[in-house]
Amino acid sequence: MQLSTQLSPAAPASWPVAAQPCLGYGAIVRQAYAGADLSSLSRDLVARVQGPVVDLGALLDLATLMMLQGGDLAAEGALMQRHAIAMQKSYVISHGSGLGLRILAFLTAGDFMANTPLDFLLHGSDAVLILHFVDCETDSLSNLPAHDVAFMAIGESPTTAAVLAHMHTLLHGFPTPICNNAPHIISTLSREAVARHLADAPGLCIPTTRSLPRADLVAALMTAPVAAPYILRPIGTHAGIGMALIASSADLAAWLRNHAATQAYAAPFIDYRGSNGLYAKQRIVLIKGKPYPSHMALSPHWMVHYLNADMSNHPTRRAAEAAWMADFHHDFAHRHATAFASLYDLIGLDYFGIDCAELPDGRLLVFEVDVAMIVHDMDPPQVFPYKHPAMRHLFAGFLSMLAECAKNSAG
Repeated sequence: MQLSTQLSPAAPASWPVAAQPCLGYGAIVRQAYAGADLSSLSRDLVARVQGPVVDLGALLDLATLMMLQGGDLAAEGALMQRHAIAMQKSYVISHGSGLGLRILAFLTAGDFMANTPLDFLLHGSDAVLILHFVDCETDSLSNLPAHDVAFMAIGESPTTAAVLAHMHTLLHGFPTPICNNAPHIISTLSREAVARHLADAPGLCIPTTRSLPRADLVAALMTAPVAAPYILRPIGTHAGIGMALIASSADLAAWLRNHAATQAYAAPFIDYRGSNGLYAKQRIVLIKGKPYPSHMALSPHWMVHYLNADMSNHPTRRAAEAAWMADFHHDFAHRHATAFASLYDLIGLDYFGIDCAELPDGRLLVFEVDVAMIVHDMDPPQVFPYKHPAMRHLFAGFLSMLAECAKNSAG
């Protein structure tokens, strides 16, 4: 999909502003994921932001559409997003009838992995999601749109550290119920900090992770051969970008040639292949400590992501995922009950996700803990008929948590 019209990324601040609801990133990503032709949508959004009155909801949606494209368009979309936020802090996304729970989400500018993907989690509900953008310049949380419950949705990354610290101060004494009201905890979910914090947790295996400056990697290349295989990844990246298995000095030299990262996480490689020769990586969400399955990807390659696992073309892998989801609550969750209890007790958040794998010795190998993992039900039901019931159960659990939070506060 290509945008058919060139658009300046910023509307002049002197233009009249009309605050409008937005379509929302969930609906836009859903169309793109399904391979829909989005040219008509892009033309409509461009027309709505080029008139004498700026439709800021359309401007935010257009920014989302452009950020999906990658490359130069994504950079222009990010700039457009910042301009929309500068002119209006709050945007409304209505689900279903729009007569359900009103949820105010505190977010910050960024891509689809910068904040908890609430729009995906509310799919199929009648909830109203109110996006309220904050940054380090936000000096007050007064005069917010009316809502039943709030959610602290900003995820951990080097770019959000300062705003998380700022929100820790701003949310002190916040008058309405709020889930994940712990930005100081969210800020500690870096791979290095999580590995340190969970190192001795019962039922878990957390590879020791260190943050290394590039100079240390160069020095390692010059002074000693690689003693044991380890994983390198640039800090702040996701989805395997820049990630490599380093088993020799040649591997390290190649990584340094191909990546300009100034810092990287280094962790020992743990071979988690199953008896079938495949690597199986699970994404699981914990809602008030209860685990819910999101997906399981299987691949012959050690770096497993759902998209690169090509699950749609492998019926036996889908059958394994279907069985895992169907039996999850009385099998996998029961088997790893100690591990999940450890995670909930030590992390202490209402909502977070993990990427993990099951080791032969019975422990849960945890790769990452994050509040902003993408959790969705966009896979086609014709190919993945088992996923939609599981995701509806997860979504219902999430909405129930929010409703309970609102109810307890009101009571």
